[in-house]
Amino acid sequence: MRTSMLKSIVRRSSTAGASYVSRRGFASGSAPERKVAVLGAAGGIGQPLSLLMKLNPLVSSLSLYDIAGTPGVAADVSHINTRSEVAGFAGEEQLGQALEGADVVIIPAGVPRKPGMTRDDLFNINAGIVKSLCTAIAKYCPNALVNMISNPVNSTVPIAAEVFKKAGTYDEKKLFGVTMLDVVRAKTFYAGKAKVNVAGAQVNLPVVGGHAGITILPLFSQATPKANLSDEEIVALTKRTQDGGTEVVEAKAGKGSATLSMAYAGAIFADACLKGLNGVPDVVECAFVQSNVTELPFFASKVRLGKNGVEEVLGLGPLNDYEKQGLEALKPELLSSIEKGIKFAKEN
Repeated sequence: MRTSMLKSIVRRSSTAGASYVSRRGFASGSAPERKVAVLGAAGGIGQPLSLLMKLNPLVSSLSLYDIAGTPGVAADVSHINTRSEVAGFAGEEQLGQALEGADVVIIPAGVPRKPGMTRDDLFNINAGIVKSLCTAIAKYCPNALVNMISNPVNSTVPIAAEVFKKAGTYDEKKLFGVTMLDVVRAKTFYAGKAKVNVAGAQVNLPVVGGHAGITILPLFSQATPKANLSDEEIVALTKRTQDGGTEVVEAKAGKGSATLSMAYAGAIFADACLKGLNGVPDVVECAFVQSNVTELPFFASKVRLGKNGVEEVLGLGPLNDYEKQGLEALKPELLSSIEKGIKFAKEN
């Protein structure tokens, strides 16, 4: 029974995936060749993310890199009967090979959050990892779209920008902080309260700001379909979205962080980037990018994706009073995180 159930799920997902792609003018057979590199592919996010990217028919070459353990992950994933060829690379000496010719680079590398760990604790470890990986990206695939998952994203994206500027390869249209998990959570929590179908494109809901705590600002006033939720419910939904990562860390009781949902969100955003590169029109997702939407140099908002990465950074739209307060409250913390990243990159 278990085998037949799995076959049914795979059959449904394959059919759905194929029709989803073909509806937008691409079948896997006619889609352009696209190489995706996952840096940190043997980790808690990296492994499920590698699996999900192997299932994406827009990927023709999947390059998996980590400091160790990647040949095994690559061998495992390579047995899946989908379009992409898989190669595994381990150790710094193979990083260049992993990156060469990549169209999209996804970075889930680094340590995950554990109970009691602050994002500052994460910064002290992950900042150096991100800096060295981005130095290699600037050398081996300077034109790739870079999807930053490594936390704290509010600081690691500015670090990446400074590394690329120093190398003379910075293009603000090609660097993204992946905030998609905030959107995924907000949609799920909103749909549960509003009693609407969360699947597919049923729920639309922007999340702006940053990617940590109060810097995460879901704009429930703009959510569709509309629902008459009370002020108390909106406050509770906002707080739950902001604390979603902590909720999972505590539930896993020291055994990990939000690896599976993050892998899903990362795969969804990478898919949007690939569609944009391939010329699919009107691909819009939220991401943390260089921005003029506020006075802050980086900010998460809706972004239209295209053949060069960011085609347009979209405005925030109308905010209610609660959201306006949230926007002003998040700015000092977000600015501090951005400046911390810039300072690290310049001093190290």
